[in-house]
Amino acid sequence: MSIAQRDAGMPGSMTHADVVSGIGTQWIVEAFGCDAAALRDRASLDALFDEMVRDLGLHPVQPSVWHTFDGAGGLTGFVLLAESHIACHTFPEHESLCLDLFCCRPRVRWDFERGLAAAVGASRVVVRHVERAYAPPTLPAAAG
Repeated sequence: MSIAQRDAGMPGSMTHADVVSGIGTQWIVEAFGCDAAALRDRASLDALFDEMVRDLGLHPVQPSVWHTFDGAGGLTGFVLLAESHIACHTFPEHESLCLDLFCCRPRVRWDFERGLAAAVGASRVVVRHVERAYAPPTLPAAAG
């Protein structure tokens, strides 16, 4: 069974044409005005990862991995996906979070503003979207 067949009908699933298009999608996200305690709460951040995975129909290769910094420091987390990865770094001292979601296939945009407000109390969320090409662009033939 292909990935496209396996994902058929799942949220965020794409057609076979999307899978072979050679375009992935990446979201680079900064969240500000977050609750400092929530940024130190591994269970809440793990739940955030789980929600993103579920909503987008992603497939973790293994459970998420987290590093907790000493004292009042934050967390760094990562989940390896069949589609690529989710990475997160929290900065309680700045009440901020940086998140990266990369999928090797096009996906619908997740509601980062709602999800981060609910998970860590973010009052401002900045999302950048990047399409990632896997092959060089085809250039038109030179007139000669």
